Amino acid sequence: MLKDLITYIAGSLVDNPDQVQVTEVEGEQTTVLELRVAKEDLGKVIGRQGRTARAMRTILGAASSKAKKRSVLEILE
Repeated sequence: MLKDLITYIAGSLVDNPDQVQVTEVEGEQTTVLELRVAKEDLGKVIGRQGRTARAMRTILGAASSKAKKRSVLEILE
């Protein structure tokens, strides 16, 4: 569910939605979502001064707390 949410949000922001990849890494207490986009779309996902990335992390935090999980979003190059 959380993976689909981040995929949808990132896909809506970028020019190349087919290159959006979200990998879910399950830990004991935390789930790490690794987001990869095309190099030219990296700025769109991060946003000015990281505002877009922070907003995505806030949405992920709200959704994961509702699912009673702890999730972290990492944006990879």
